[in-house]
Amino acid sequence: MPTAIAVTGADMALPPQDERTLPAIVLQDVDRRPLEHVLAELHALVDQHGHVIVVCSQALPERVERRLHTVRALLETDRIALFRPPLPPLGLAVLARQLRQLASCDLSPGVLASAGRLLTHYIHTGALLGSVARLDHVPVGLKSHARSWMPGSQFGVVTHPVPQLVRIGPEAALDGPEFGTSLLVAKGQLPSDWVTGTLAPSWKVQGLRETPLPAESPGWWGTGRLTEFCAYLPDLSVLYQLVTSVRRSTCHWCGIDVIGDRCVFCSATPPAYDATPAAHGADGESARRDGARRAAALGHRRERRALTG
Repeated sequence: MPTAIAVTGADMALPPQDERTLPAIVLQDVDRRPLEHVLAELHALVDQHGHVIVVCSQALPERVERRLHTVRALLETDRIALFRPPLPPLGLAVLARQLRQLASCDLSPGVLASAGRLLTHYIHTGALLGSVARLDHVPVGLKSHARSWMPGSQFGVVTHPVPQLVRIGPEAALDGPEFGTSLLVAKGQLPSDWVTGTLAPSWKVQGLRETPLPAESPGWWGTGRLTEFCAYLPDLSVLYQLVTSVRRSTCHWCGIDVIGDRCVFCSATPPAYDATPAAHGADGESARRDGARRAAALGHRRERRALTG
């Protein structure tokens, strides 16, 4: 069975992008259901799929992440990855769907989990906001903050990959991706005319679709008067080529293939061994000191792994 891609809410499970997109596993009410129910659910998923990648929003209450870490620790497994990239809810849902697309390919669990970090760089997320008074994810100047209280004010915001903030007017513009993307739009309590009529043409998007606004979006953006948008790469062939073009390595801790400098499953990073051990002398005492340093580093990693679950 392919690696399972799990999300923490039904609105994070976007409709399939193509016929190969696998369904998302929805972990509903993780923090509200009895612990033994959530434990049994994730245990069954690991048994069925081998590995599970849980994509969850940073807008979720801390108790949700704490419950997931508890379950992972109780199962004593490195086969559950908890992935919380710094994306707003709509962008996170898009990323989860891209992983669901890639899960149908011949990618190992470690490479698939690492692909989430890679693909994050190719996602552009933002929103049209009626107020930025409670926006925490982009620097807001005093002038913009004051204008938030003026009736009819609207602001265009990009949070990722580079923060941007403009007040909507005839000359308002936001820098977009320099490659072909599709645009997904989720309308809240604010008309989406500027996004679909001005932003989309300026970003030269190759397709535009609408979807319901995720439940976590008003809390993430600090207002319900918004239209959220996300530009992304829709084609599986492009996603697959991006992921497979990156050099792979083997995690020194759990032994799975990964891309990048950190294993998403066990959180291990490459050991910081000395590149030129001969520079420290070839005598037995130097060798023993080197061995002690490496043993201490591994011990710290074991402690960190135990604490993070």
